[in-house]
Amino acid sequence: MSSGSVTTERRGVVEVVHLDDGKANALSNAVIAELIATIRSAEADPDVSAVVLHGREGKFSAGFDLNVMRGGDFAAMANLVSDGGELVRTIYGAGVPVVAACTGHALAAGALVLLGCDLRIGADIDCKIGLNEVAIAMVLPDWAFTIATDRLSRRHLQRAVATARLTNGADAVDAGFLDQVIAEADVLDAAVTAANEFAALDAGAYAGTVRKLRGAVLDQMDREIAADRAAVAG
Repeated sequence: MSSGSVTTERRGVVEVVHLDDGKANALSNAVIAELIATIRSAEADPDVSAVVLHGREGKFSAGFDLNVMRGGDFAAMANLVSDGGELVRTIYGAGVPVVAACTGHALAAGALVLLGCDLRIGADIDCKIGLNEVAIAMVLPDWAFTIATDRLSRRHLQRAVATARLTNGADAVDAGFLDQVIAEADVLDAAVTAANEFAALDAGAYAGTVRKLRGAVLDQMDREIAADRAAVAG
């Protein structure tokens, strides 16, 4: 079933994935499933050389669906978090480059999605980016610690994870959530341009290199996500 929040368009050899629920771009089970399916479809399509993940105006994603996270059903909450882990792991291990067009706020699971992308181009605006779990009385799941440790600046890891420090777009570059910030109106076009540049890479060599470069982290995330699912299943 379609969530209605995820749409795609083809720009040459780049698959652009638009996430827009008209609100905070919450990551529900349905949205996550659509995003995973879209990335896997791009990997299998010889006419697609890269993917761009694009948010709505002012918001990339505010994280997991709060209706689930605050709904009191522990199994549903744990399942959503594990699904989110599958999404981030799918992005990080994708056989095609994935570029984030970060249009604004990226919190919690939204920030973790950024960590999974090869290149993160953000809007130079006043926004909130980061892992705010500790501030809302939550502990990051193991798979999230794994990718945060792998991708965030060591200088910022303590503040970004343990003390839930949020940054604006420009400071997110130094922390490691973004790679560059530019004018808000140019974010999508710049992301597509970068994705087209990645398209010049040899596809087989890219996929093989990703596996060598990130294989240990991906395998660890797989084990951690599986353990979380097993704990819920009993």
